[in-house]
Amino acid sequence: MSNELLTMLEYLERERGISRDTLLQAMQEAIIKAAGKGFGGYTRELRVEISPKTGKICGVANVLVVDKVANPQEEMLLARAQVIKPGVELGDSLEVEVEPAAFGRIAAGVARNAIMSSIRRVEKERIYEEFKDRAGDIVSGTVRRFIKSDVIFDLGKFEAVMPSRERVVTEDYSVGDRLRAYVVAVENGKDGPQIILSRSHPNFVRKLFQLEVSEIADGTVQLKGIAREAGVRTKVAVASVDSKVDPVGACVGMRGARVKNIVRELNNEKVDIIKWSDDPKEFVVEALKPAKIKSIEINEVDKRVKVCVDEDQLSIAIGKKGQNARLTAKLTGWEVDIEKDASKEQAFENQVSSATAAFKTQLGLDEETAAKLVQNGIPSPQDLVAGGVEAADLVGMLGIDEAKAAEIVERAKGLEAKKSEPVAPAPAEEAAAE
Repeated sequence: MSNELLTMLEYLERERGISRDTLLQAMQEAIIKAAGKGFGGYTRELRVEISPKTGKICGVANVLVVDKVANPQEEMLLARAQVIKPGVELGDSLEVEVEPAAFGRIAAGVARNAIMSSIRRVEKERIYEEFKDRAGDIVSGTVRRFIKSDVIFDLGKFEAVMPSRERVVTEDYSVGDRLRAYVVAVENGKDGPQIILSRSHPNFVRKLFQLEVSEIADGTVQLKGIAREAGVRTKVAVASVDSKVDPVGACVGMRGARVKNIVRELNNEKVDIIKWSDDPKEFVVEALKPAKIKSIEINEVDKRVKVCVDEDQLSIAIGKKGQNARLTAKLTGWEVDIEKDASKEQAFENQVSSATAAFKTQLGLDEETAAKLVQNGIPSPQDLVAGGVEAADLVGMLGIDEAKAAEIVERAKGLEAKKSEPVAPAPAEEAAAE
């Protein structure tokens, strides 16, 4: 059994990285635990020692001296006890060496499972101690296997899990893929410590920027906020504590080298880098780019922003399935309402109403007829005459008879002629002239 133990110790020490002293302690605890299951020797207050050099197992039990044995694993007859230690009396405790052969049988049977269980526990404790302070770091690992939709990563000496909720929906993984991931937490649960990884967490992007952009690492540029829809788009707000350093330019890098490295790690997820501002209006305008904002109103009580854009910018501002607006709201912390700018339409409607009113008052037309003239590109009675519109044109345009059409044309010409007549001087003006 000694050779088997030594072989096991060497293997576990080499492959699992667990110290021999830790392994020996675990084995001693396992043998003591297993001694109560079908062990024929003494087990009361049992102590076990294993030689780290030879693998020899020895143990000592503290038995009670009695005149009648009820429990052979914990009690010894007085006569036998006096042979071992003369002068011992009833009720005394006597230390008795347990035969190594008995331990050999345990280690070969029941204790083997208990030993491995203890080793696994020690290994899990070691994982927790090593990783408990690494939450928030980025680690590299290889995809080892899948448990349903969870991905199990090989981190070298340890395994980690990326739950389905932490996966990026647009990414597919295969066994053997080497990836980087963010350590969300190290949980010490009932089944031992578990390293939880994520590639969808916003802080994964934050750590990538810290690793890639030296100005962020040294504090010159600050990451003020991140809003992310993993696999599709991320908005990052940055600011500089040094007026000479452009925060956006520092993150983009020479010819976009820095941000390209980050985008490559995110499998071509779109990354918008935005200059942060403490002015909500300015910050929202920056966050909604590339959309061009027409006007913006702030409601500080409800913390809402109303943004107006031209019709051709509406889809850009809202984004695909509302993505740009949602990320802007997450990044800025303000509810964002995006509307089409109606000022041009309102001005056009006012012009139409004014032109329609002119036809009604100057030519005495009804609402419907006046509106049809405006809709057909004739904005005023003067334009009707200047454009050379004839009665025949109005018949088809307005759906009226020729007599009615001729009457409208005559009224317009009469109005124009009246405007062109010279104005007669007043009597006082005539006297002054004489």
